Parts: sequence; C-alpha cells; structure tokens
Amino acid sequence: MPPILFSAMRPWLLDGAMGTELMRRGLGPGECPEEWNLSHQGVVEEIHRDYFAAGSHIVNTNSFGASGLRLDAFGLEGSAGRINFAAARIAVTLRDREYPSRLIAGNMGPCGKLRAPLGDAQPAAIHAAFVEQARALVRGGVDVINIETMFDLDEAALAVAAAREVSRSIPVLVSMAFREGPRGYRTMMGVDPQTAVSTLREAGATLVGCNCEVTASDYRGLVPLLAALNGGATCAQPNAGQPRVDGDLVAYDETPEHFAAAALELVRLGAQIIGGCCGTTPAHIAALSEVTRDMVSPAADMSGACLV
Repeated sequence: MPPILFSAMRPWLLDGAMGTELMRRGLGPGECPEEWNLSHQGVVEEIHRDYFAAGSHIVNTNSFGASGLRLDAFGLEGSAGRINFAAARIAVTLRDREYPSRLIAGNMGPCGKLRAPLGDAQPAAIHAAFVEQARALVRGGVDVINIETMFDLDEAALAVAAAREVSRSIPVLVSMAFREGPRGYRTMMGVDPQTAVSTLREAGATLVGCNCEVTASDYRGLVPLLAALNGGATCAQPNAGQPRVDGDLVAYDETPEHFAAAALELVRLGAQIIGGCCGTTPAHIAALSEVTRDMVSPAADMSGACLV
C-alpha cells in the first residue's frame, strides 16, 4: 500500500473525549453512553458542535462501545444497528447543516469481551458484531471508520476485516493503546508497533496509530516510529494527563495549553491526524487548533480531501 496522501490540510484535527463530556451533561454511573444516541440526541449533537467549533476537522460518532457484544451488558444487544445508525445520523446531519467541509468518523472500540480461549467470545461472533456496527455507521453516512483503543491485535484485525467487508473504499484508521515498558512500546496484550502496523495494514487498514493510555509527552518516542512504519504519517490521540477521582467524576489535570504544546510536538514527529482521548475537551482541541493554525491552509476544503 502506498503512503497516506493528504490534502493541503496538515494536520487534520480529530475531536476529544466523548464520555467525559456526556458525564458533564448528566450521564450517570452505569448508564450506557451510546444509548444517548436514542434518548438524548440533542446532547450528543451539542458535544459534536462544540468540537467542530473548537476546530476539529474530523468528529467521531458516539459509538465507541456500540458493538452488539458490548451493548449486551446493558440489555441492548438487539439495538446495535439502530444505535450506530442514530450515532452516524446525529453527527452527519449536524455536519451537513453547519460544517459541510468537515468529516465524520464512525467510531468503533473493543467488543468488551476476551476472545476464546482466554474468554468466551468466539472470533466469528466478534467479527459479526463489528460487521453489524460498521454497516450501520456506513449506512448512516460516515466518511471514515476509526477503530480505537485496541489492545488485542487479533480483535483489531477482526474489526478492520469487518469494516472492509462493509466497504472496500472507506478509509479505516486503527489506533492501538501502547505504553512504554522495559521491552519498548507494547499494548497490555504484548503487541509491539511493528507487528501491529504490519498486521493491520495487511488486513486493510489505511493508517495505524495510537491512542489512550498515556499523555502526548509519553508518545514522543512512539509517534515517529509509527509514522515511519506507515510510510510517513500516523494518527495519535493522547490523554489529558492521568485520571483521578473527583467526587462522582473522573478528572484529568493537563491544561489545554500544556496538551496543545505537547501534541504540537507529535505533529512535527509525524502525527498528521491528531486529536485527544480521555480527559480532553473542546478547550483542549481549541488550544491545539490555535497552535497548529499556521500549518493549515485556510483555503483547503475537507470535502475534497482524500485518504488513500
């Protein structure tokens, strides 16, 4: 596969966290965030609007945990198609109405179950759940599939294969959750960057990157490695510090300014698609948008951009 090609927009800004924004707006402990695509559509739309206004070129649908296997914990497995389609339509409709030059990424996270023999989830069932999710997101009009926070390489490959079964042409981003340890960067399942990129690009991923687990500063050694393995560019979505409990909420202490400065360094190291994961807010993305403003062509039109 040739290197990733971008339009004049460099870097492309993703959005930040969805879960913490929902909690700020009333999502309670034990509630299903993705169910809010059905019951609180206006709230989900408001969060997307805040990220667009902050400068995000690509906004993720509220569907991270919306595979049927994961929704089963809430008794919603049979609603997976409806929830994912609603997630896509909320974001796409807002984009078409107010931000027509931006992109929508159909967000897919881990299925929440361990594969056999470590757990009881069969690969065929995991694949089928991802196919159902990807199909609903594509039917809802997303421009990109964004598979995130993967620890298990086989599960990530199943998600990519599912996306490719649904569409051969849609760009597919995949981010593994790496931490640095004595053996270098690994996921908690022991996956190294070289194996991840090779396996997932072979499976059909457009770009393989990193998200979650650590801060932007902790990715300084990882991003150039991933960029080189991908052919010149990668994607990164670091956390806004480390979590701590603050009353009923989980708080992150990294300021938008500190996050933006550290993320800017990642852009210079090859993260040409950059956003935030846990704890990042529209304020963090706005700060990132400000420091990358001179890297962005104001005349570029995202609707004419292409990821290949």
